[in-house]
Amino acid sequence: MPSVGERTGTPHVEFSGVSKSYDGRNWVVRDLDLAVHKGEFLTMLGPSGSGKTTCLMMLAGFETPASGTIHINGVPVGDLPPHKRDIGVVFQNYALFPHMTVSGNLAFPLEVRGLNPSQRRERVARTLHLVRLEGLEDRRIGQLSGGQQQRVAIARALVFDPELVLMDEPLGALDRRLREEMQYEIRRIQRTLGITVVYVTHDQQEAMVMSDRVAVFRGGSIEQIASPEMLYEEPERAFVAHFIGENNRLNGVVRTVGDGVCQVEVGDALIKAVSLGQCPPGAAATVVVRPERVKLSPSKSEHAYANEFDADVEDITFIGDHLRLRLKLCGHSGFIVKIPNLVGHGAILEGDRIRVGWTLLDCRALQPDDEGVH
Repeated sequence: MPSVGERTGTPHVEFSGVSKSYDGRNWVVRDLDLAVHKGEFLTMLGPSGSGKTTCLMMLAGFETPASGTIHINGVPVGDLPPHKRDIGVVFQNYALFPHMTVSGNLAFPLEVRGLNPSQRRERVARTLHLVRLEGLEDRRIGQLSGGQQQRVAIARALVFDPELVLMDEPLGALDRRLREEMQYEIRRIQRTLGITVVYVTHDQQEAMVMSDRVAVFRGGSIEQIASPEMLYEEPERAFVAHFIGENNRLNGVVRTVGDGVCQVEVGDALIKAVSLGQCPPGAAATVVVRPERVKLSPSKSEHAYANEFDADVEDITFIGDHLRLRLKLCGHSGFIVKIPNLVGHGAILEGDRIRVGWTLLDCRALQPDDEGVH
């Protein structure tokens, strides 16, 4: 059976050439093509102003595309108002009715849809069980914690059995512990029901934990769309490498290319890397390597790694389970290495000169792309 991201047939949601501008000059979304499969959890990830929330609002029917079409189950929805798209929506501010009880909030969308009182009671009870809020039916919204209010908002989006649910930064108002708890709860609910979820966040860790696929947005376009693991291990662009997790980025010039491998001159050193994009000899390139993939190399004589360099320790930070070393390497300051917090780590001190290394496969050469990357 193909994975969620590889399914064939009619997509559950499809954007075709969708663009959006609020002033006719500046494009918030540019010629977007995107397919979301039935039962998939797809996250739109990107910095503020990248167009992800606008895409969600167009899908929900609260915004209208300037051009292009949006299909749900193969049917164009451009002329359908939001209430006829049968989509559950969860907003960051929850948008609950404070004057109603929990059960009243959940019953409202069922009443609008014409369900009788018996059906409403059954749906409300079933959905409260799903989100683990049994016994709170008669509570007012103001009597609930932030986490409980968030569950009510999710329950209200699910109570009428939609096949598609949209979530716009739904965990933004919660503290870190609750955010992590609710990430797993939302994923559990999605898998239990088999529904399609399109989720918007600027938090890359949240996207990695919850998603089948992540679409990384920048400037109204998708830079890369792939599974969380693929985005982390095989970024195709410097922006994605920077935005997903932490990466050391070294700028240099390509000297040789062959069999998918290139050598990039950085300072007075040559770094061997997997070559991606247009990186011919003489071209500028950005070499990226994850801090946790850099290892301490025992000595110059052993050569355990394809890339090994001497480095000066500028700073050591104790994080708890690991130490964060900031090095000067290949002429660049601020090169980060993460090493496990093991007995004997005190052998490395600020000001020391050490040797570090990493494998060829942990190092990628990408076209430079500094615009919007900080």
